[in-house]
Amino acid sequence: CEGIKNLMQKLMGQLMNCDIDVDSLEDEDYVPVSQNRIRCSMSSLISWYDSVTKKTDSETPSKKRNSSSRHWQSPPVVVIFKDMESFTTKVLQDFIVISSQHIHELPLVLVFGIATSPMIIHRLLPHSVSSLLCIELFQSLSCKEHLSTIIDKLLLTSRFPFKLGGKVLQVLINIFLYHDFSVQNFIKGFQLCIVEHFYSQPLSVLCCQPVDVKKRVYSLSHDQCENIRRLPSFRRYVEKQESEKQIELLTNDSFLKEETEKLLEDLHAYHENYVSILRCLHVFTSSLPKYPLGKQIRELHCACLENRVWETEDYESSLQLARMLNKTDLVTMLQQCVEILMSSSGKEFDKTVEKLKEFLTQFQNLEEASQERDVSVSSQKEVQKKTDLYHLQKTLLELKESRRSKKLTKFEMLRFEVVDYIDSLVRKYLVPADDRTLHEILYFNAATVLRGHLNAAPRTALHTALNNPHWYLKNQALKCDGGGISNKAPDICIVYKLHLECGRLINLVDWLEAFSTVVMAAEEPNADAASSDQVDDIIHARFIRAVSELELLGFIKPSKQKTDHVARLTWGGC
Repeated sequence: CEGIKNLMQKLMGQLMNCDIDVDSLEDEDYVPVSQNRIRCSMSSLISWYDSVTKKTDSETPSKKRNSSSRHWQSPPVVVIFKDMESFTTKVLQDFIVISSQHIHELPLVLVFGIATSPMIIHRLLPHSVSSLLCIELFQSLSCKEHLSTIIDKLLLTSRFPFKLGGKVLQVLINIFLYHDFSVQNFIKGFQLCIVEHFYSQPLSVLCCQPVDVKKRVYSLSHDQCENIRRLPSFRRYVEKQESEKQIELLTNDSFLKEETEKLLEDLHAYHENYVSILRCLHVFTSSLPKYPLGKQIRELHCACLENRVWETEDYESSLQLARMLNKTDLVTMLQQCVEILMSSSGKEFDKTVEKLKEFLTQFQNLEEASQERDVSVSSQKEVQKKTDLYHLQKTLLELKESRRSKKLTKFEMLRFEVVDYIDSLVRKYLVPADDRTLHEILYFNAATVLRGHLNAAPRTALHTALNNPHWYLKNQALKCDGGGISNKAPDICIVYKLHLECGRLINLVDWLEAFSTVVMAAEEPNADAASSDQVDDIIHARFIRAVSELELLGFIKPSKQKTDHVARLTWGGC
Protein backbone atom coordinates (compact mmCIF):
# COMPACT_ATOMS: atom_id res chain seq x y z
CA CYS A 1 0.00 0.00 0.00
CA GLU A 2 1.65 3.19 -1.20
CA GLY A 3 -0.52 5.48 0.92
CA ILE A 4 -3.15 5.50 3.64
CA LYS A 5 -5.87 6.00 1.01
CA ASN A 6 -4.77 2.88 -0.82
CA LEU A 7 -4.77 0.95 2.49
CA MET A 8 -8.30 2.09 3.34
CA GLN A 9 -9.51 1.14 -0.14
CA LYS A 10 -8.16 -2.37 0.18
CA LEU A 11 -9.39 -2.75 3.75
CA MET A 12 -12.95 -1.66 2.97
CA GLY A 13 -12.96 -3.61 -0.27
CA GLN A 14 -12.07 -6.84 1.53
CA LEU A 15 -14.51 -6.22 4.38
CA MET A 16 -17.52 -5.23 2.28
CA ASN A 17 -16.98 -7.65 -0.59
CA CYS A 18 -16.41 -10.99 1.04
CA ASP A 19 -16.65 -12.85 -2.26
CA ILE A 20 -13.60 -11.07 -3.74
CA ASP A 21 -10.97 -13.42 -5.14
CA VAL A 22 -8.05 -13.51 -2.71
CA ASP A 23 -5.48 -13.74 -5.52
CA SER A 24 -6.84 -10.59 -7.15
CA LEU A 25 -6.31 -8.66 -3.93
CA GLU A 26 -2.58 -9.31 -4.20
CA ASP A 27 -2.50 -7.13 -7.31
CA GLU A 28 -1.70 -3.53 -6.43
CA ASP A 29 -3.76 -2.18 -9.32
CA TYR A 30 -6.87 -4.19 -8.50
CA VAL A 31 -9.77 -2.11 -7.19
CA PRO A 32 -13.23 -3.71 -6.65
CA VAL A 33 -16.05 -2.01 -8.48
CA SER A 34 -18.02 -1.26 -5.32
CA GLN A 35 -15.15 0.75 -3.86
CA ASN A 36 -15.76 3.58 -6.32
CA ARG A 37 -19.29 4.01 -4.96
CA ILE A 38 -18.30 4.53 -1.33
CA ARG A 39 -16.13 7.02 0.45
CA CYS A 40 -13.07 5.22 1.80
CA SER A 41 -12.69 6.79 5.22
CA MET A 42 -12.75 5.75 8.85
CA SER A 43 -16.27 7.15 9.31
CA SER A 44 -17.52 4.95 6.45
CA LEU A 45 -15.82 1.96 8.05
CA ILE A 46 -17.45 2.73 11.42
CA SER A 47 -20.87 3.06 9.74
CA TRP A 48 -20.40 -0.31 8.07
CA TYR A 49 -19.35 -1.88 11.39
CA ASP A 50 -22.42 -0.45 13.16
CA SER A 51 -24.74 -1.86 10.52
CA VAL A 52 -23.12 -5.28 10.71
CA THR A 53 -23.18 -5.47 14.52
CA LYS A 54 -26.80 -4.25 14.69
CA LYS A 55 -27.77 -6.97 12.24
CA THR A 56 -25.99 -9.51 14.41
CA ASP A 57 -27.76 -8.24 17.53
CA SER A 58 -31.15 -8.46 15.85
CA GLU A 59 -30.48 -12.06 14.87
CA THR A 60 -29.63 -12.93 18.52
CA PRO A 61 -32.30 -11.12 20.61
CA SER A 62 -31.61 -13.24 23.68
CA LYS A 63 -28.33 -11.40 24.20
CA LYS A 64 -29.21 -7.95 25.52
CA ARG A 65 -26.50 -5.37 25.06
CA ASN A 66 -26.40 -1.75 26.16
CA SER A 67 -25.08 0.84 23.72
CA SER A 68 -22.01 1.77 25.75
CA SER A 69 -20.56 -1.75 25.86
CA ARG A 70 -21.96 -3.07 22.61
CA HIS A 71 -18.78 -2.43 20.63
CA TRP A 72 -16.63 -4.18 23.16
CA GLN A 73 -18.95 -7.21 23.22
CA SER A 74 -19.11 -7.39 19.43
CA PRO A 75 -16.34 -9.21 17.62
CA PRO A 76 -13.46 -6.95 16.55
CA VAL A 77 -12.27 -6.30 13.02
CA VAL A 78 -9.07 -8.31 12.48
CA VAL A 79 -6.56 -6.94 9.97
CA ILE A 80 -3.64 -9.21 9.05
CA PHE A 81 -0.41 -7.73 7.70
CA LYS A 82 1.22 -10.86 6.31
CA ASP A 83 4.70 -9.38 5.91
CA MET A 84 5.31 -6.51 8.30
CA GLU A 85 8.99 -6.04 7.34
CA SER A 86 8.13 -5.21 3.71
CA PHE A 87 5.09 -3.05 4.51
CA THR A 88 5.41 0.71 4.04
CA THR A 89 6.35 2.01 7.48
CA LYS A 90 4.80 5.50 7.17
CA VAL A 91 1.45 4.09 6.03
CA LEU A 92 1.38 1.62 8.89
CA GLN A 93 2.17 4.34 11.44
CA ASP A 94 -0.60 6.59 10.11
CA PHE A 95 -3.10 3.74 10.13
CA ILE A 96 -2.32 2.87 13.75
CA VAL A 97 -2.61 6.51 14.90
CA ILE A 98 -5.93 7.02 13.09
CA SER A 99 -7.37 3.73 14.33
CA SER A 100 -6.43 4.49 17.93
CA GLN A 101 -8.61 7.61 17.82
CA HIS A 102 -11.67 5.51 16.94
CA ILE A 103 -11.00 2.48 19.10
CA HIS A 104 -14.22 2.94 21.11
CA GLU A 105 -16.30 2.99 17.95
CA LEU A 106 -14.34 0.38 15.99
CA PRO A 107 -12.59 -2.37 17.97
CA LEU A 108 -9.57 -3.41 15.93
CA VAL A 109 -7.06 -6.22 16.17
CA LEU A 110 -3.87 -6.05 14.09
CA VAL A 111 -1.95 -9.24 13.38
CA PHE A 112 1.61 -8.68 12.17
CA GLY A 113 3.43 -11.46 10.34
CA ILE A 114 7.09 -11.20 11.37
CA ALA A 115 9.75 -13.35 9.75
CA THR A 116 12.79 -12.06 11.66
CA SER A 117 12.45 -10.96 15.31
CA PRO A 118 9.73 -9.31 17.41
CA MET A 119 12.15 -6.44 18.05
CA ILE A 120 11.46 -5.32 14.47
CA ILE A 121 8.23 -3.74 15.78
CA HIS A 122 10.17 -1.21 17.83
CA ARG A 123 12.55 -0.53 14.94
CA LEU A 124 9.75 0.17 12.47
CA LEU A 125 7.40 1.99 14.83
CA PRO A 126 8.49 4.92 17.02
CA HIS A 127 7.59 4.89 20.70
CA SER A 128 4.73 7.34 20.15
CA VAL A 129 3.09 4.80 17.83
CA SER A 130 4.02 1.51 19.53
CA SER A 131 2.71 2.87 22.86
CA LEU A 132 -0.77 2.94 21.29
CA LEU A 133 -0.65 -0.83 20.82
CA CYS A 134 -1.28 -3.55 23.37
CA ILE A 135 1.27 -6.02 22.02
CA GLU A 136 1.02 -9.76 22.60
CA LEU A 137 3.44 -12.24 21.05
CA PHE A 138 2.45 -15.66 19.75
CA GLN A 139 4.15 -18.14 17.47
CA SER A 140 2.66 -20.43 14.86
CA LEU A 141 3.40 -24.14 14.81
CA SER A 142 6.56 -25.22 13.05
CA CYS A 143 6.27 -26.50 9.49
CA LYS A 144 7.41 -29.96 10.62
CA GLU A 145 4.44 -30.21 12.97
CA HIS A 146 2.11 -29.18 10.14
CA LEU A 147 3.69 -31.87 7.95
CA SER A 148 3.16 -34.49 10.66
CA THR A 149 -0.49 -33.45 10.89
CA ILE A 150 -0.97 -33.77 7.14
CA ILE A 151 0.67 -37.21 7.02
CA ASP A 152 -1.42 -38.30 9.99
CA LYS A 153 -4.71 -37.10 8.47
CA LEU A 154 -4.10 -38.12 4.84
CA LEU A 155 -1.75 -41.10 4.79
CA LEU A 156 -1.99 -42.81 8.19
CA THR A 157 -5.70 -43.39 7.90
CA SER A 158 -7.99 -45.90 6.26
CA ARG A 159 -10.47 -43.22 5.14
CA PHE A 160 -8.76 -42.70 1.79
CA PRO A 161 -7.93 -45.67 -0.44
CA PHE A 162 -5.11 -43.94 -2.32
CA LYS A 163 -1.68 -44.52 -0.77
CA LEU A 164 1.90 -43.46 -1.43
CA GLY A 165 4.68 -45.99 -1.80
CA GLY A 166 7.74 -45.81 0.44
CA LYS A 167 10.11 -44.31 -2.15
CA VAL A 168 7.54 -41.77 -3.34
CA LEU A 169 6.83 -40.62 0.21
CA GLN A 170 10.55 -40.37 0.87
CA VAL A 171 10.99 -38.14 -2.21
CA LEU A 172 8.29 -35.74 -0.97
CA ILE A 173 9.69 -35.68 2.55
CA ASN A 174 13.26 -35.11 1.32
CA ILE A 175 12.14 -32.19 -0.85
CA PHE A 176 10.36 -30.75 2.18
CA LEU A 177 13.25 -31.22 4.62
CA TYR A 178 16.20 -30.35 2.37
CA HIS A 179 14.76 -27.76 -0.05
CA ASP A 180 11.87 -25.54 0.94
CA PHE A 181 10.11 -26.53 4.22
CA SER A 182 6.89 -25.75 2.34
CA VAL A 183 3.81 -27.64 3.47
CA GLN A 184 1.92 -26.21 0.50
CA ASN A 185 4.47 -27.67 -1.93
CA PHE A 186 4.20 -31.02 -0.13
CA ILE A 187 0.43 -30.95 -0.68
CA LYS A 188 0.91 -30.04 -4.35
CA GLY A 189 3.33 -32.94 -4.70
CA PHE A 190 0.76 -35.23 -3.11
CA GLN A 191 -1.89 -33.95 -5.54
CA LEU A 192 0.51 -34.57 -8.43
CA CYS A 193 0.88 -38.18 -7.25
CA ILE A 194 -2.89 -38.58 -7.30
CA VAL A 195 -3.17 -37.17 -10.83
CA GLU A 196 -0.25 -39.27 -12.09
CA HIS A 197 -1.63 -42.46 -10.52
CA PHE A 198 -5.14 -42.11 -11.93
CA TYR A 199 -3.77 -41.03 -15.32
CA SER A 200 -1.10 -43.70 -15.79
CA GLN A 201 -2.67 -46.71 -14.01
CA PRO A 202 -5.56 -48.24 -16.03
CA LEU A 203 -6.81 -50.14 -12.98
CA SER A 204 -7.03 -47.02 -10.80
CA VAL A 205 -10.80 -47.24 -11.32
CA LEU A 206 -10.68 -49.82 -8.51
CA CYS A 207 -8.98 -47.31 -6.17
CA CYS A 208 -12.21 -46.46 -4.39
CA GLN A 209 -13.99 -46.84 -1.07
CA PRO A 210 -14.65 -50.45 0.08
CA VAL A 211 -18.39 -49.91 -0.38
CA ASP A 212 -17.94 -49.33 -4.13
CA VAL A 213 -15.44 -52.12 -4.77
CA LYS A 214 -17.96 -54.85 -5.65
CA LYS A 215 -19.84 -52.69 -8.15
CA ARG A 216 -16.69 -51.56 -9.94
CA VAL A 217 -15.06 -55.00 -10.00
CA TYR A 218 -18.04 -56.65 -11.66
CA SER A 219 -18.24 -53.86 -14.27
CA LEU A 220 -14.68 -54.56 -15.51
CA SER A 221 -14.23 -55.40 -19.18
CA HIS A 222 -12.17 -58.28 -20.53
CA ASP A 223 -9.24 -55.96 -21.31
CA GLN A 224 -9.26 -54.67 -17.75
CA CYS A 225 -9.24 -58.24 -16.47
CA GLU A 226 -6.20 -58.87 -18.61
CA ASN A 227 -4.56 -55.83 -17.03
CA ILE A 228 -5.12 -57.40 -13.63
CA ARG A 229 -3.49 -60.63 -14.81
CA ARG A 230 -0.44 -58.65 -15.95
CA LEU A 231 0.19 -57.09 -12.53
CA PRO A 232 3.44 -58.45 -11.01
CA SER A 233 1.87 -58.93 -7.58
CA PHE A 234 -1.05 -60.86 -9.06
CA ARG A 235 1.28 -63.07 -11.07
CA ARG A 236 3.17 -63.94 -7.89
CA TYR A 237 -0.16 -64.72 -6.24
CA VAL A 238 -1.19 -67.03 -9.12
CA GLU A 239 2.10 -68.93 -8.95
CA LYS A 240 1.40 -69.85 -5.32
CA GLN A 241 -2.02 -71.34 -6.09
CA GLU A 242 -2.93 -74.87 -7.12
CA SER A 243 -2.94 -75.73 -10.81
CA GLU A 244 -6.75 -75.82 -11.12
CA LYS A 245 -7.15 -72.43 -9.48
CA GLN A 246 -4.38 -71.02 -11.65
CA ILE A 247 -6.28 -72.05 -14.79
CA GLU A 248 -9.49 -70.46 -13.50
CA LEU A 249 -7.74 -67.20 -12.60
CA LEU A 250 -6.07 -66.95 -16.02
CA THR A 251 -9.04 -67.98 -18.18
CA ASN A 252 -12.30 -67.29 -16.33
CA ASP A 253 -13.13 -63.59 -15.97
CA SER A 254 -16.02 -64.20 -13.57
CA PHE A 255 -13.84 -66.21 -11.21
CA LEU A 256 -11.13 -63.55 -11.50
CA LYS A 257 -13.60 -60.81 -10.50
CA GLU A 258 -14.69 -62.76 -7.42
CA GLU A 259 -11.08 -63.28 -6.41
CA THR A 260 -10.22 -59.63 -7.10
CA GLU A 261 -13.05 -58.49 -4.84
CA LYS A 262 -11.73 -60.68 -1.98
CA LEU A 263 -8.16 -59.48 -2.50
CA LEU A 264 -9.17 -55.82 -2.47
CA GLU A 265 -11.20 -56.34 0.70
CA ASP A 266 -8.15 -57.97 2.29
CA LEU A 267 -6.03 -55.02 1.15
CA HIS A 268 -8.38 -52.51 2.79
CA ALA A 269 -8.40 -54.59 5.99
CA TYR A 270 -4.60 -54.66 5.85
CA HIS A 271 -4.56 -50.84 5.79
CA GLU A 272 -6.74 -50.58 8.89
CA ASN A 273 -4.62 -53.07 10.84
CA TYR A 274 -1.35 -51.60 9.56
CA VAL A 275 -2.07 -48.08 10.80
CA SER A 276 -3.10 -49.24 14.28
CA ILE A 277 -0.07 -51.48 14.85
CA LEU A 278 2.21 -48.80 13.37
CA ARG A 279 0.99 -46.33 15.99
CA CYS A 280 1.50 -48.91 18.73
CA LEU A 281 5.05 -49.58 17.58
CA HIS A 282 5.70 -45.84 17.44
CA VAL A 283 4.60 -45.57 21.08
CA PHE A 284 7.41 -47.96 22.02
CA THR A 285 10.14 -46.65 19.71
CA SER A 286 9.58 -42.88 20.03
CA SER A 287 10.85 -42.79 23.63
CA LEU A 288 13.92 -44.99 23.20
CA PRO A 289 17.42 -43.45 23.51
CA LYS A 290 18.87 -42.19 20.21
CA TYR A 291 15.61 -43.17 18.41
CA PRO A 292 16.86 -46.16 16.34
CA LEU A 293 13.66 -46.21 14.24
CA GLY A 294 13.17 -42.45 14.21
CA LYS A 295 11.44 -39.96 16.46
CA GLN A 296 8.61 -39.12 14.05
CA ILE A 297 6.02 -41.63 12.94
CA ARG A 298 6.66 -40.72 9.30
CA GLU A 299 10.19 -42.14 9.59
CA LEU A 300 8.83 -45.39 10.99
CA HIS A 301 6.16 -45.47 8.28
CA CYS A 302 8.76 -45.12 5.51
CA ALA A 303 10.90 -47.85 7.08
CA CYS A 304 7.94 -50.24 7.20
CA LEU A 305 6.92 -49.48 3.62
CA GLU A 306 10.34 -49.98 2.07
CA ASN A 307 11.26 -53.34 3.61
CA ARG A 308 10.49 -55.80 6.39
CA VAL A 309 11.30 -53.66 9.36
CA TRP A 310 11.90 -56.62 11.70
CA GLU A 311 14.88 -57.69 9.57
CA THR A 312 16.76 -54.42 10.07
CA GLU A 313 19.49 -53.74 12.62
CA ASP A 314 17.67 -50.66 13.91
CA TYR A 315 14.68 -52.78 14.82
CA GLU A 316 16.84 -55.29 16.68
CA SER A 317 18.50 -52.52 18.67
CA SER A 318 15.05 -51.08 19.43
CA LEU A 319 13.92 -54.43 20.85
CA GLN A 320 17.03 -54.65 23.02
CA LEU A 321 16.37 -51.17 24.41
CA ALA A 322 12.68 -51.97 24.94
CA ARG A 323 13.67 -54.99 27.04
CA MET A 324 15.34 -52.58 29.47
CA LEU A 325 12.35 -50.25 30.02
CA ASN A 326 11.23 -49.63 33.57
CA LYS A 327 7.85 -50.66 34.89
CA THR A 328 6.28 -47.18 34.84
CA ASP A 329 7.15 -46.49 31.19
CA LEU A 330 6.08 -49.96 30.14
CA VAL A 331 2.67 -49.68 31.80
CA THR A 332 2.12 -46.22 30.25
CA MET A 333 2.98 -47.54 26.78
CA LEU A 334 0.65 -50.51 27.14
CA GLN A 335 -2.19 -48.22 28.19
CA GLN A 336 -1.61 -46.04 25.10
CA CYS A 337 -1.61 -49.13 22.86
CA VAL A 338 -4.91 -50.28 24.38
CA GLU A 339 -6.46 -46.88 23.61
CA ILE A 340 -5.16 -46.96 20.03
CA LEU A 341 -6.48 -50.46 19.35
CA MET A 342 -9.85 -49.79 20.98
CA SER A 343 -10.34 -46.69 18.82
CA SER A 344 -9.37 -48.63 15.69
CA SER A 345 -11.99 -49.85 13.23
CA GLY A 346 -10.12 -53.13 12.75
CA LYS A 347 -12.08 -56.20 13.79
CA GLU A 348 -9.10 -58.41 14.62
CA PHE A 349 -7.89 -56.59 17.70
CA ASP A 350 -10.36 -57.83 20.33
CA LYS A 351 -8.05 -60.63 21.45
CA THR A 352 -5.07 -58.29 21.22
CA VAL A 353 -6.72 -55.76 23.54
CA GLU A 354 -7.58 -58.54 26.00
CA LYS A 355 -3.97 -59.72 25.97
CA LEU A 356 -2.61 -56.22 26.61
CA LYS A 357 -5.10 -55.71 29.46
CA GLU A 358 -3.95 -59.00 30.90
CA PHE A 359 -0.37 -57.72 30.86
CA LEU A 360 -1.49 -54.57 32.66
CA THR A 361 -3.22 -56.63 35.33
CA GLN A 362 -0.10 -58.73 35.83
CA PHE A 363 2.01 -55.60 36.25
CA GLN A 364 -0.41 -54.25 38.83
CA ASN A 365 -0.38 -57.48 40.83
CA LEU A 366 3.33 -57.96 40.48
CA GLU A 367 5.32 -58.18 43.72
CA GLU A 368 9.07 -58.00 43.52
CA ALA A 369 10.77 -61.02 44.99
CA SER A 370 13.27 -60.18 47.72
CA GLN A 371 15.42 -63.30 47.34
CA GLU A 372 18.05 -61.59 45.19
CA ARG A 373 18.37 -58.74 47.66
CA ASP A 374 18.78 -61.19 50.56
CA VAL A 375 21.47 -63.13 48.72
CA SER A 376 23.41 -59.97 47.93
CA VAL A 377 23.20 -58.76 51.57
CA SER A 378 24.38 -62.09 53.01
CA SER A 379 27.21 -62.24 50.49
CA GLN A 380 28.39 -58.79 51.44
CA LYS A 381 28.43 -59.77 55.11
CA GLU A 382 30.44 -62.86 54.28
CA VAL A 383 32.95 -60.78 52.39
CA GLN A 384 33.29 -58.42 55.31
CA LYS A 385 34.00 -61.28 57.77
CA LYS A 386 36.84 -62.87 55.79
CA THR A 387 39.93 -60.77 55.46
CA ASP A 388 42.19 -63.53 54.11
CA LEU A 389 43.18 -62.80 50.49
CA TYR A 390 42.59 -66.38 49.29
CA HIS A 391 39.11 -66.61 50.79
CA LEU A 392 38.29 -63.12 49.55
CA GLN A 393 39.14 -64.03 45.93
CA LYS A 394 37.20 -67.27 46.24
CA THR A 395 34.13 -65.46 47.57
CA LEU A 396 34.26 -62.85 44.80
CA LEU A 397 34.45 -65.57 42.13
CA GLU A 398 31.45 -67.32 43.66
CA LEU A 399 29.51 -64.04 43.62
CA LYS A 400 30.41 -63.52 39.95
CA GLU A 401 29.23 -67.01 39.01
CA SER A 402 25.99 -66.59 40.94
CA ARG A 403 25.24 -63.36 39.12
CA ARG A 404 25.77 -65.03 35.78
CA SER A 405 23.46 -67.92 36.55
CA LYS A 406 20.85 -65.98 38.49
CA LYS A 407 17.23 -66.40 37.48
CA LEU A 408 15.23 -63.60 35.94
CA THR A 409 12.76 -61.85 38.20
CA LYS A 410 9.05 -62.00 37.51
CA PHE A 411 9.11 -58.43 36.25
CA GLU A 412 11.94 -59.16 33.81
CA MET A 413 10.17 -62.26 32.53
CA LEU A 414 6.94 -60.32 32.05
CA ARG A 415 8.79 -57.48 30.32
CA PHE A 416 10.37 -59.95 27.87
CA GLU A 417 6.95 -61.45 27.24
CA VAL A 418 5.42 -58.02 26.47
CA VAL A 419 8.21 -57.08 24.04
CA ASP A 420 8.00 -60.47 22.31
CA TYR A 421 4.23 -60.06 21.93
CA ILE A 422 4.64 -56.59 20.35
CA ASP A 423 7.27 -58.12 18.06
CA SER A 424 4.79 -60.80 16.95
CA LEU A 425 2.20 -58.11 16.12
CA VAL A 426 4.78 -56.23 14.05
CA ARG A 427 5.70 -59.35 12.07
CA LYS A 428 2.04 -60.12 11.45
CA TYR A 429 0.60 -56.73 10.52
CA LEU A 430 3.50 -54.51 9.34
CA VAL A 431 4.27 -56.48 6.20
CA PRO A 432 5.44 -54.10 3.40
CA ALA A 433 2.71 -53.06 1.01
CA ASP A 434 4.75 -54.34 -1.96
CA ASP A 435 4.23 -57.89 -0.65
CA ARG A 436 0.44 -57.54 -0.81
CA THR A 437 -1.45 -58.70 -3.87
CA LEU A 438 -2.93 -55.94 -6.10
CA HIS A 439 -1.03 -53.23 -4.24
CA GLU A 440 -0.39 -51.52 -7.60
CA ILE A 441 -4.06 -50.50 -7.73
CA LEU A 442 -3.96 -48.42 -4.55
CA TYR A 443 -0.28 -47.50 -4.23
CA PHE A 444 1.63 -44.99 -6.33
CA ASN A 445 5.24 -46.16 -6.58
CA ALA A 446 6.62 -44.22 -9.58
CA ALA A 447 9.27 -42.33 -7.62
CA THR A 448 11.33 -41.68 -10.75
CA VAL A 449 8.41 -39.97 -12.48
CA LEU A 450 7.71 -37.84 -9.43
CA ARG A 451 11.36 -36.91 -9.04
CA GLY A 452 11.47 -35.86 -12.70
CA HIS A 453 8.52 -33.51 -12.14
CA LEU A 454 9.58 -32.01 -8.81
CA ASN A 455 13.38 -32.18 -8.64
CA ALA A 456 14.50 -29.45 -10.99
CA ALA A 457 17.73 -30.02 -12.94
CA PRO A 458 18.17 -26.67 -14.74
CA ARG A 459 21.69 -27.30 -16.05
CA THR A 460 20.70 -30.61 -17.60
CA ALA A 461 17.57 -29.10 -19.15
CA LEU A 462 19.58 -26.15 -20.46
CA HIS A 463 22.20 -28.38 -22.02
CA THR A 464 19.50 -30.50 -23.67
CA ALA A 465 17.74 -27.43 -25.06
CA LEU A 466 20.92 -25.89 -26.49
CA ASN A 467 22.55 -29.09 -27.70
CA ASN A 468 19.39 -30.68 -29.11
CA PRO A 469 16.68 -28.04 -29.72
CA HIS A 470 14.54 -30.67 -31.48
CA TRP A 471 13.87 -32.20 -28.02
CA TYR A 472 11.73 -29.21 -27.03
CA LEU A 473 10.75 -27.53 -30.31
CA LYS A 474 9.69 -30.80 -32.04
CA ASN A 475 10.79 -29.39 -35.41
CA GLN A 476 12.03 -32.09 -37.79
CA ALA A 477 14.28 -29.59 -39.58
CA LEU A 478 16.33 -29.21 -36.37
CA LYS A 479 16.93 -32.92 -36.02
CA CYS A 480 20.51 -33.86 -36.93
CA ASP A 481 22.27 -37.18 -36.43
CA GLY A 482 25.89 -37.87 -35.64
CA GLY A 483 26.46 -34.76 -33.52
CA GLY A 484 26.30 -32.36 -36.50
CA ILE A 485 25.21 -28.74 -36.37
CA SER A 486 22.11 -27.70 -38.29
CA ASN A 487 22.19 -24.23 -39.85
CA LYS A 488 18.45 -23.95 -39.18
CA ALA A 489 18.93 -24.17 -35.43
CA PRO A 490 18.62 -21.01 -33.27
CA ASP A 491 21.79 -18.91 -33.20
CA ILE A 492 22.45 -19.59 -29.53
CA CYS A 493 22.31 -23.35 -30.18
CA ILE A 494 24.90 -23.05 -32.97
CA VAL A 495 27.18 -20.90 -30.84
CA TYR A 496 26.79 -23.29 -27.89
CA LYS A 497 27.70 -26.41 -29.91
CA LEU A 498 30.71 -24.63 -31.38
CA HIS A 499 31.92 -23.57 -27.95
CA LEU A 500 31.80 -27.20 -26.78
CA GLU A 501 34.61 -27.95 -29.27
CA CYS A 502 36.90 -25.27 -27.80
CA GLY A 503 39.33 -25.28 -24.89
CA ARG A 504 39.57 -23.07 -21.83
CA LEU A 505 40.02 -19.86 -23.86
CA ILE A 506 37.93 -19.22 -26.98
CA ASN A 507 39.11 -16.91 -29.77
CA LEU A 508 36.16 -14.72 -30.76
CA VAL A 509 37.43 -14.27 -34.34
CA ASP A 510 37.71 -18.01 -34.95
CA TRP A 511 34.36 -18.51 -33.25
CA LEU A 512 32.73 -15.93 -35.53
CA GLU A 513 34.20 -17.54 -38.66
CA ALA A 514 32.94 -20.97 -37.61
CA PHE A 515 29.52 -19.51 -36.87
CA SER A 516 29.44 -17.75 -40.25
CA THR A 517 30.43 -20.99 -42.02
CA VAL A 518 27.57 -22.92 -40.42
CA VAL A 519 24.98 -20.21 -41.06
CA MET A 520 26.12 -19.61 -44.69
CA ALA A 521 26.03 -23.34 -45.50
CA ALA A 522 22.58 -23.00 -47.10
CA GLU A 523 23.26 -19.68 -48.87
CA GLU A 524 23.65 -19.56 -52.66
CA PRO A 525 27.37 -19.49 -53.67
CA ASN A 526 26.79 -17.01 -56.55
CA ALA A 527 25.47 -14.18 -54.39
CA ASP A 528 26.79 -10.75 -55.32
CA ALA A 529 29.36 -8.84 -53.24
CA ALA A 530 26.95 -6.17 -51.99
CA SER A 531 24.51 -8.69 -50.61
CA SER A 532 27.48 -10.65 -49.18
CA ASP A 533 28.70 -7.62 -47.20
CA GLN A 534 25.15 -7.02 -45.93
CA VAL A 535 24.79 -10.64 -44.83
CA ASP A 536 28.16 -10.48 -43.04
CA ASP A 537 26.98 -7.51 -40.97
CA ILE A 538 23.76 -9.31 -40.08
CA ILE A 539 25.61 -12.50 -39.22
CA HIS A 540 28.04 -10.48 -37.09
CA ALA A 541 25.15 -8.93 -35.18
CA ARG A 542 23.49 -12.32 -34.72
CA PHE A 543 26.76 -13.74 -33.39
CA ILE A 544 27.21 -10.90 -30.90
CA ARG A 545 23.66 -11.37 -29.62
CA ALA A 546 24.11 -15.16 -29.28
CA VAL A 547 27.41 -14.77 -27.40
CA SER A 548 25.84 -12.20 -25.07
CA GLU A 549 23.00 -14.64 -24.30
CA LEU A 550 25.53 -17.38 -23.63
CA GLU A 551 27.38 -15.09 -21.24
CA LEU A 552 24.11 -14.24 -19.50
CA LEU A 553 23.44 -17.95 -18.97
CA GLY A 554 26.86 -18.34 -17.35
CA PHE A 555 28.68 -20.46 -19.94
CA ILE A 556 31.41 -17.94 -20.74
CA LYS A 557 32.93 -14.75 -19.30
CA PRO A 558 35.31 -12.08 -20.64
CA SER A 559 39.01 -12.84 -20.19
CA LYS A 560 41.84 -10.40 -19.45
CA GLN A 561 44.56 -12.91 -20.31
CA LYS A 562 44.25 -12.46 -24.08
CA THR A 563 42.66 -9.87 -26.31
CA ASP A 564 39.51 -10.92 -28.19
CA HIS A 565 39.19 -14.06 -26.06
CA VAL A 566 36.54 -15.32 -23.66
CA ALA A 567 36.92 -17.95 -20.93
CA ARG A 568 34.82 -21.07 -20.92
CA LEU A 569 33.12 -21.80 -17.56
CA THR A 570 31.42 -25.20 -18.00
CA TRP A 571 32.82 -28.61 -18.89
CA GLY A 572 31.61 -32.12 -19.56
CA GLY A 573 28.39 -31.13 -21.24
CA CYS A 574 27.05 -29.64 -17.93
